[in-house]
Amino acid sequence: MHTHHLASFLTCLLIACVAFAQQGTKDLTQLLQSNKNLSEFTTLLTSYGDIYANLSFQSEVTILAPNNDAFNKIPYSALGPAFEANQSQIVRSVLQYHILPGLHDASSYNGSFRFDKTFLQNSSYTNVTGAQVVGGVMQAGGVNVYTSGLGSRTTLVTAGLKFAGGIVHVIDTFLVPPQTFTQSVTQFNLTAAGGAVENARDEARLLTFNSSLAEYVNSHKDLTIFVPQNAAFQALGGTLQSMPLSQLQRILGYHIVNSSSVGYSSNLPNGTILRTLSGQKLTVTFASNSLFVNQARVLQQDLLISNGVMHVIDNFLDPDAPSVTANPEVQTAPPLIRGTSLTENVVPFTSYLPTSVTSFDTASATPTSSFGAGNIGQGTSAFATGSASASASSTRTSPTKKNGSAIEAEDGNHTTSQQNLE
Repeated sequence: MHTHHLASFLTCLLIACVAFAQQGTKDLTQLLQSNKNLSEFTTLLTSYGDIYANLSFQSEVTILAPNNDAFNKIPYSALGPAFEANQSQIVRSVLQYHILPGLHDASSYNGSFRFDKTFLQNSSYTNVTGAQVVGGVMQAGGVNVYTSGLGSRTTLVTAGLKFAGGIVHVIDTFLVPPQTFTQSVTQFNLTAAGGAVENARDEARLLTFNSSLAEYVNSHKDLTIFVPQNAAFQALGGTLQSMPLSQLQRILGYHIVNSSSVGYSSNLPNGTILRTLSGQKLTVTFASNSLFVNQARVLQQDLLISNGVMHVIDNFLDPDAPSVTANPEVQTAPPLIRGTSLTENVVPFTSYLPTSVTSFDTASATPTSSFGAGNIGQGTSAFATGSASASASSTRTSPTKKNGSAIEAEDGNHTTSQQNLE
């Protein structure tokens, strides 16, 4: 009898504790209203009623909430024109990019970049499988930093504000949804590569995809692009500018990987084999604390674009030398492709770059036309279908074909296994 009463008492006590705990956890509205440094974000978020209402029903979600100081930075950022013009659908995509499914505690990050999916899935703004990602890393001193489009870096200033549906991390700068390849290259001083791709547009269409190379790198899903720095183009500029466009397209295609999985650095363990648009394979090596692809050293990793990722390399990859390996003892390997250089400060192909790629017009997966302006205060549940302008050009038939693409791993000192992805 006493045992029965004790069990009943414990059950009631447990129910009371749960109820008390639930009462002690703020809902999202209460949390936002109790943090005055989030007043601007609260106003913006609540103006998009469907997004705000959806968050109220989430059980595990992480919100990266820009503080009031971050709003003061908007006019000086890539997002400035969209906010100033009240382009509501772009702002909607920006909000969705600040919301991550799942709980991502600040302490869960370490010194290696991690790429977490966001709520940004609208194909007008992203073209990666599942959803667009944001990079996160814990730097020295326990400082959490997030990376987003156009090389934007954001610092976490207040971590782990809990509400009934998840957690809020307060950040000091807005995340920027990744842009297309052509829109991104200028930001990273990769103008020669961007211009070369646009120049190859005139050569014709990739038969498998019925698109030019420029259209392909800006619109095809889940791309990994190894982009030679401007200095590499200068070293071979005379030869590259004079070679047939079909040959240039073949070389550029050897720097592009298309698979069902984007090749973020976290997906590229030592010994990874990548199959390129040209059909040949690339080998990823990690040695002497550096990442290499074939013989080329990766100078910058994980530059996010709307349909994948770019890695900047110090030298050209040669489709006729797919078996060449890295030499970590050499800071910069000599070019495999022989040719003549250009005079200093002359960067080839830059004249082919479109002139309207400097502002945040769109991150559209299929650039076709400019976004229209709307009222930021009139957020709706429907997604936008706008896109960006792209320069038109004539095309000719090309024999270049894609012979499949893959990310696969060989046995080696790698930490993550990879499947063959055809």
